[in-house]
Amino acid sequence: MLPVTWTTVRLFLHVLAATVWVGGQLTLAALVPALRGAGPDVPRTAAQAFNRVAWVAYGVLIFTGLWNIMVIEPTWDSAYGRTLMLKLVFVVLSGVTAFLHARAKSRVGLAVFGAASGISALAIIFLAVQL
Repeated sequence: MLPVTWTTVRLFLHVLAATVWVGGQLTLAALVPALRGAGPDVPRTAAQAFNRVAWVAYGVLIFTGLWNIMVIEPTWDSAYGRTLMLKLVFVVLSGVTAFLHARAKSRVGLAVFGAASGISALAIIFLAVQL
């Protein structure tokens, strides 16, 4: 068996948190129609329950992402560095739009901020794969 190192732990936590943050958003979005059928307050209740887990995952992503940057020490003026900077922009955008989505009162706000958060989260995954 390969040894477990801090690199293994760091990457495992980062991927696990990304799975919860992005995968959870996609799953919850797919379930909204069924949840609405169960009652008008059910989607909000489910989203609030998800948020308790999702924001912890987002915090772990930030922590392990910064840890990754400190270990890698990227050259910012390179294709890798520019891609990483773009990923960081989407990390902030995903968090801000998820925050706004959670506080939205109108259907339009819920739709716009939910879509923006989900799309930016997918962009993060795409850029992570490039890195």
